[in-house]
Amino acid sequence: MSATSFSNNPINISSVSLSALRAFEAAARHLSFTRAGLELSVTQAAISHQVKGLEEKLGLELFRRTPRGLVLTDEGRALMVPVSETFERLSRALGQFEGGRLKEALTVGAVGTFAVGWLLERLPDFQARNPAIDLRLLTNNNKVDLAGESLDYAIRFGDGAWHGIHSEKVMDAPCSAVCSPQTAKRLRMPPDLAEFPLLRSYRASDWPQWLEKAGVPNIAARGPLFDSSWIMVQAALRGEGVALVPVAMFRRELEAGLLIQPFAIEADLGCYWLTRLISRAQSSAMPLFRDWLMDKAQCPAGT
Repeated sequence: MSATSFSNNPINISSVSLSALRAFEAAARHLSFTRAGLELSVTQAAISHQVKGLEEKLGLELFRRTPRGLVLTDEGRALMVPVSETFERLSRALGQFEGGRLKEALTVGAVGTFAVGWLLERLPDFQARNPAIDLRLLTNNNKVDLAGESLDYAIRFGDGAWHGIHSEKVMDAPCSAVCSPQTAKRLRMPPDLAEFPLLRSYRASDWPQWLEKAGVPNIAARGPLFDSSWIMVQAALRGEGVALVPVAMFRRELEAGLLIQPFAIEADLGCYWLTRLISRAQSSAMPLFRDWLMDKAQCPAGT
């Protein structure tokens, strides 16, 4: 029977066994009744029986049985996608219930440099204080769509001015030049920077502002362009140039001597902000995260 007849003959969902759909989904994923049976803790014969019953209910073949194993038919592939997505959504929903209570999901986007350099090491404290919140962290390169990505919050770097967005400053993030120990040996004064590639971010004004403050505005920022300060620092550590980054996010590398700040010159190029859509109502979990984040941001570095 064709895929067209499948779509033109809707089946009442109440007449389809959930066990049959589970058996079909597992068999389609493994392309094996035996492996599906092992996953679901039933026999191969039970899986085969459930799938056969589903095929009879739908009036079509979902698999072709070949000497080399199972092959999904066109109709089987068409059914596999929504069935798999439905079981995945159901699994996520059931996962919100833990210890006899509902865990509230909180989705936070964060620029990768902030996530790696500051947030990740502190998150266990938030989770210990708020066990009923299922925190989901998504990293980005500072370009984020709160609505399109269904984010409750986004932590981003900038000036705090984004249309339709409520912004609250988390912390200042003064930027300075950093490099490898080998490169630092050749940097005695800011004019020496003219001899090195200046690793750049997508914010074209960053290096000119810092160079102006360093008293060498005529040095041209020539070097590779990066969309992540963290990746830019990896290049600097390899001796590929000098990076301009928020130094507080690389405290561990600086304290360990892996990264050197050759000049005690810092420029205020932006801050880290906690942002949310003004148009979206806040969940009960959001103020808890906001208060925790702001409290942690006031603590001394490393705590």
